[in-house]
Parts: sequence; C-alpha cells; structure tokens
Amino acid sequence: MKIKLTAVAVFIGIFFASAQEKPVYLNVDKPIEERVEDALKRMTLEEKIAVIHAQSKFSSAGVPRLGIPENWATDGPHGIRAEVFWDEWNIAGWTNDSCIAFPALTCLAATWNTDMAALYGKSIGEEARYRNKNILLGPGVNIYRTPLNGRNFEYMGEDPCLASKMVVPYIKGVQENGVAACVKHFALNNQETDRYKVNVNIDDRALNEIYLPAFKAAVKEGDVWAVMGAYNKYMGEQASHNKVLLNDILKKEWQFDGVVISDWDGTHDTKQAIHNGLDMEFGTWRKEMETAPKPYNLYYLANPYYELIKKGEVGTEELDDKVRRVLRLVFRTNMAKDRPFGSFGSPEHSQAARKIAEEGIVLLKNKKSTLPISLYKKKKRNILVVGENAVKRLTVGGGSSSLKAKYEISPFDGIKKRAGSLANVTYAAGYKSPAVKEQDVRDAKEPEKETIDLKALRNEAVRAAQKADMVVFVGGLNKNSGQDCEDSDRANITLPYEQDLLIKELLKANKNTVVVIISGNAVAMPWADDAPAIVEAWYNGSEAGNALAGVLFGDVNPSGKLPFTFFKQLKDFSAHAMGEYPGNGTNVSYRESVFVGYRWANRMRIKPLFGFGHGLSYTTFKYSAARVDKKTISANDSVTVSVKVKNTGYRAGQEVVQLYINDVVSAIPRPRQELKGFQKIYLKVGEEKTLSFVINKDDLSYYNEKHGKWIVERGEFEALFGSSSEDIREKVSFKLK
Repeated sequence: MKIKLTAVAVFIGIFFASAQEKPVYLNVDKPIEERVEDALKRMTLEEKIAVIHAQSKFSSAGVPRLGIPENWATDGPHGIRAEVFWDEWNIAGWTNDSCIAFPALTCLAATWNTDMAALYGKSIGEEARYRNKNILLGPGVNIYRTPLNGRNFEYMGEDPCLASKMVVPYIKGVQENGVAACVKHFALNNQETDRYKVNVNIDDRALNEIYLPAFKAAVKEGDVWAVMGAYNKYMGEQASHNKVLLNDILKKEWQFDGVVISDWDGTHDTKQAIHNGLDMEFGTWRKEMETAPKPYNLYYLANPYYELIKKGEVGTEELDDKVRRVLRLVFRTNMAKDRPFGSFGSPEHSQAARKIAEEGIVLLKNKKSTLPISLYKKKKRNILVVGENAVKRLTVGGGSSSLKAKYEISPFDGIKKRAGSLANVTYAAGYKSPAVKEQDVRDAKEPEKETIDLKALRNEAVRAAQKADMVVFVGGLNKNSGQDCEDSDRANITLPYEQDLLIKELLKANKNTVVVIISGNAVAMPWADDAPAIVEAWYNGSEAGNALAGVLFGDVNPSGKLPFTFFKQLKDFSAHAMGEYPGNGTNVSYRESVFVGYRWANRMRIKPLFGFGHGLSYTTFKYSAARVDKKTISANDSVTVSVKVKNTGYRAGQEVVQLYINDVVSAIPRPRQELKGFQKIYLKVGEEKTLSFVINKDDLSYYNEKHGKWIVERGEFEALFGSSSEDIREKVSFKLK
C-alpha cells in the first residue's frame, strides 16, 4: 500500500511540475501581451529572423519547435485569391479554391451603407478563414486623385469621410473571423505610373485632411491588425520603410500595435527596413535570387539582418519589436481562442454579394422614366443587349485582385433570365477588345493577334437595334492592361474600342437605349445628353448579372451614390488642371492640396457631368425643416443638426442623406463644403423621418501646418443637407465662439 501511495505521489508531483512548466503563450486564457513576452523569450535569434520575412510567395515561417504556426496571406480585397505554387505566381490548379467574387470596393463605397461594409467584411473574412488564411491583403483606402489610376476600382472613392466610415465595419467584419485585415497602401499610392520610384511631394495639410484619415480610422476605430506599406516614396524614403509614415505617424502618434507588411517587392534596403518601421517583408525579388538555393534567405530582413546583428552593427531592440508584432498577429488569428471555422462559396455569401451589388449600382440618369423596363404578358418585347462587357468575364485580370470565381453571372445572362418568357433577348457584340494572356497561368501564351473590325461589329449592332423595342448597351472598361488594372494607368478618360461612336449610333437607331457602364473609374460621356438612361454598374463579381437585372427591371429600387466625381473632361480634374500627373518620373507634386474631386469642382465652380454623391431612385424624396439645437457653441461643445426627409414618390426606396459643412469665413482657403456625415434610410411611400447628426470640434477643424496640429476658427458655419454635393436641399447656420 505504501508503495502504491508513493507512486501516486510521484505521479501527482510530475503532473503539477509539468503543468507549471506549460508555456504561457499556449494558454489562451492569458492576456495576449503576457503570451507574446513568454514566446519571445523562448525564441532563438534564428527563429526571430525567420518569422519576419517570407518563406514562400504568400507565407512566412512559424516556430515549429514552439508550436507557433506559419502566417498565410491572401490577396483581396474582393475575394480570396486562388492557391499558387510555393515559389511562383502561377495558380496551382487546385479544384477546391474557387471563391465567391464580391463587388469591387468602388461598388461597396457606392452603397454609402455601413451595414453593407460590415456584411462584406464578415463574408470575405469567413471565406479567408475557411481557406486557413490569417491575413487578408485589403481593404484599400487610397484616395481617388486622378481617374487614370489603374487601381481606383480597389479603393473607396475621393472623400476621406466616406472612406473612413466604410472601412471600419469592413475591418471588424473580417477580424471577427480570426483573420487580420491588412489596410493598404500606406500611403499616397494614387497612381500606377512610376509607382515603384515616384516621390510624392505634398503639403502637410493635404496629407492629414485628405490622404491619411481613412488609414487613421482603420487603426483608431477599426483596430486593424495589419497595415501594408505602399510602393511609392514620401520625403525621399520608400513608403514600406518610411520613418515619418511608419514610426512617427502610424506607430507613435496613432499607437498602432499591429504588424506592418511590405507590399510585394516594396522593400529596398536592410538598414532602412530595420529602423524605419517595417515588420514583415514579402515578395522581394532580385536577380541573384534566381539561382540561389534558398532565395528567401537573401531577403533584406533575412540573412543580411542576421549578419548585421552578429557583427554588432545593429542591436536586437528593433528585431524584438518586430517579432512582438508578429506574435501578436498570430495570437489574434491562428492561435486565438474560439476562432470560428469560416465558410466558403456558400449560398449566404452569394446572397451577400448580390445585396451589396444591388445597393451599389448607381442610376445616373433616367429621362421620362425609361427605367425600370416594363414587361407585358400579352406582347413579348424584343430586347437587344449590345456590348462585350455584357458577356465578358470581369472577375479575371486587373492584377493582384484577379479571382478564380466559383461562378460569374454575366449581364446578358442576368437580363435574359429575368425577362424569361416575356421577352426575346438577343445579343450583338458591337465592339470587342483584344484577347490577352490569361493571368497567373503557368506557360500561358499570348493569344494570336486577330484583326478586329470594329466598324463591321458596330454596323451589325446598329442594324439589330433598329428592329428592337429596346436596347441595353453594356460597355465601359475592363481589366486589361491600360484599363482598370494594377501596374498601369489609363491613357485618357474616353471609352476604349470606339464605344463612344457605337453608343451614338445606337441612340440614333433606337431612342429607347439604356447605357450601362461597367468600370472602376469615371469615364467621359459625350453622348450623355442624348441617352435617356445611364447606369453605373461597377465590377460586381459573381452576382453582377443578377444584380444589374434586378435594378433594370425594377425588382430593386436603385439607391447607390457615386463615391467620386464624374467630370466632363480630363482637364477638369484638379491633378490634371494643375499639370501634376504623373510627374517627371522621379517626383510628383500634389499642387492642388486639399482640393480633390468635388472640393475642386466647388472651388473652381465647375459643373461636373455627375457630382460626388449623385444617384437617382425610382421614387422621389423631399427634404425640409432643417434645424439646429444651438445657435452658438464653444470649441469643446457639440451641436446637433437635423432634417426631415419624406418619400414623395410612388414606391418604397432608400435615400442617402449627406451632411456637408461650410466654414463661411476662414483665414485660409477651405472647400466650400466638406462631407462630415451621411445616413442611408429606407422610407415607405409617404413616410417621413427626421435624421439627426452631431457635429463636434473635429468636424469643424482644419490642419494648421504652421503649428502642426488641428485647429478650429471662431465664426459662422453652415450645415448643408444634400442628396449629392451638387444637390443641396436644406441648410442651417450656427456660430462658434
């Protein structure tokens, strides 16, 4: 008996001893910071170096000895990228990696609905989690400065307030799945031309008022876990290892505790990467890596960093900070308690994609109620669909956001399905774009060049239009190089492939022609006065055709609003009016300062083609009874302004009420109106609601460069309520003491 008790005692002693030795970093109930410090002290120098640089195209090493998993990133922000080979960009040929393609972020911004942003983030986060990715490379919030930027379709428009309010719920939706959102590209990445080397010269006021707020909101309000550096330079330093942007602003001023990730091939120097805020290096490529047996060890933050430490040329303080941030990322994602399993390609995600697309489609013009399309039971209508974009796959191409979609409903298929037996729906190409090499496919070859007879295609479509009851033209841009595509900018804002001529001819042949533009950018519309109806349909992913058909046939009452201004001509955009795009190859200066988009239009009194925030509905709304609760306030006080909105039409619908602020008399030039809030509301026929907005000091301030801080001036301010920046319906005034 004594022997047995002794054995039991020894067993119990061993059990408790082993329990005490259990690493804190494995205990999910401990605070993350304790887990981080515990794991850090157990890591060797070699292990620390290994976790801060890539080990493949999209992954970085873990610490197998300690049970710390690898980090796996995936391109977004519109869907989860197909699996690629370990050391190649080419897709690996899996059969279970086809995602739901969500609408482009321009469409999400056009919903002006934070609930849609939350739904988007939750859905794409679930897809990333299911594929075991713990870093989603998105969303993008770079400001729309020029309509020629090839990546504008990945961003959220021209206004910092709109982008800020839309990015926060997206981030939270992603991260509730145990997946880190990685907001990008920080900062000033507003063109693709010379993107690897161009140095952006910008005044501090424009930087703080226009180009940083959405990033700041992502950090301070969205608690984003990762930030991606940009390719360009600022103050002569690369953005991916930039002292001012990363150390001074992001980490010190904003107290960002997450990880800074380089854009792929955005790292250029070991010592700058060590000292200037970069935490994880991805995608670096130099010629000597082509024949190196272990190319990833040649990364700037790999062996070169290790050797500097061993030689005593740099210490380990910066390294430990980088590793802490990587560990914090791991404990928030891969090693998080109760991390959900996610879901992939689900019906719920299809529904979410369709809902977001429907809310983002913008009805730009609708003369004499051309839309919605009416169908009659007793008489079949002959509907002709014209345009390559009606049938072209638009989820493929465009650069890093190219997707392997589970399916893609084209506009033609969506229209044909919705019309059913009540209409004869036929198709004519009208125009065609050159075929291009399929992106990210191993050994893909350039297609043989074919002669495209645009005149013949145009004539064929016009003849068919003459016989149709209605024509739906579906054109715009595509994801080819030089259109809406990473690594290249557009040459101009005109429609490619002679579409303008085609549209003009179609309008002559059939006045009942609806023009649908698919793009991520503003385009010129020299035919706009003649077109009875114009729709901006964006790149809307898997459910694009169904969403468009829902709007065209009136199943959905359109409620999208433009997230950027459509000017009539290129020289009306401030960057081009000031002669500062794309720069001289080395530098580009933002001479327009804060006057971007509608701010420039108001300052120069330019009447745009379609203003920022513009979007029509199949019903009408009346604004009235604007009120302010205080006529005079102090600097630390707030004021509540309100307005009544009533549905005065014949069907239920949604309206986006936009609040702009005007500083009536200012010591410095300020925009005549600046967006400071918005609300999207649903109103039944005849229903009226009162909407209230709280205005505080931040909404009235501007950034003072002399003092390096935000200040607010006393005097009179106006609160302007509008359906767009060009359609102000009500206003009230108040004074700041």
